[in-house]
Amino acid sequence: MPPKKYMIFPKSLKRGDRIAIISPSSPVKEEYIDRASEFLISEGFEPVVMPYAKGPASGSYASSARQRLSDIVSAWEDDSIHAILCSRGGYGAVHLLRSLPADFLRQDPKWLIGYSDISALHAMLLNAGIASIHSPMAKHISEEGTDDFCVRSLMRILRGDFPIEYTVSSHPYNINGETAGKLAGGNLAVLNGLFGTEYDILREGTILFIEDISEAIYAVERMLYHILLSGGFEKVNGIIVGRFTDYRADRNFERMEDMISDFIRREGLVGIPVAFDFPVGHVKENLPLVEGADARLIVEETEVKLIMNFSEG
Repeated sequence: MPPKKYMIFPKSLKRGDRIAIISPSSPVKEEYIDRASEFLISEGFEPVVMPYAKGPASGSYASSARQRLSDIVSAWEDDSIHAILCSRGGYGAVHLLRSLPADFLRQDPKWLIGYSDISALHAMLLNAGIASIHSPMAKHISEEGTDDFCVRSLMRILRGDFPIEYTVSSHPYNINGETAGKLAGGNLAVLNGLFGTEYDILREGTILFIEDISEAIYAVERMLYHILLSGGFEKVNGIIVGRFTDYRADRNFERMEDMISDFIRREGLVGIPVAFDFPVGHVKENLPLVEGADARLIVEETEVKLIMNFSEG
């Protein structure tokens, strides 16, 4: 990841700006893209559904790797497009990373929006020095619409209405404290596959947020040990434990949060603030987070505050 002074924050959007919709991973129902497009129109933007966003599907992918790459490259090269909304996650974004060099991405930075498998693209952009938005995608936007808090927060970020501040309830496993740093994170399984590569997101002063779905408790513990044994946690100023869903209890732990709390305390990571059960992940309340933003995490007895800020560059 480039030094702080080289982080680029894409320009805020105004009425009439164009937002491309792509499917860089798994296939998506066409109606989700159509409804998301209608919503963007209602917000004063012009949606641009890229040629392969709706397929044709290639096995378990939205389209072939070549077609998915073509869509994101075409959208990135189009200077009339100011943001790119990913339709869904799944798997497949990692196919694109080596074909999107940092120099190309930095020529015309624009907001990229998504989560889950899109964490791979966020990691790529972060290491290119470009901020992006970990956020709900087409399905959430199409189903929840105008009044949803997460959708409204996404619109605020796109329009440059900063700072963004979230206040959430405390959790018994929290470790109180206050810290500042660069916000980075996403889907733990996706990020785990990138740790130790040129797309590793961990740098000195990171506030790390993690979430996942359908991962066994022991598998998540293994990923945490990968970070620990590679020295990654030595670079972390604070940890935001998001929502882990669709897993089963095992013989060691009833809940994922039990294991993560045990890991943090057993391995001596108690000197930094930790916020559990933060609303980010594969859940309805999936608060948009700006990857690369200057952030402040305040963990207190009664509440947790996360404040994100930046200046366009």
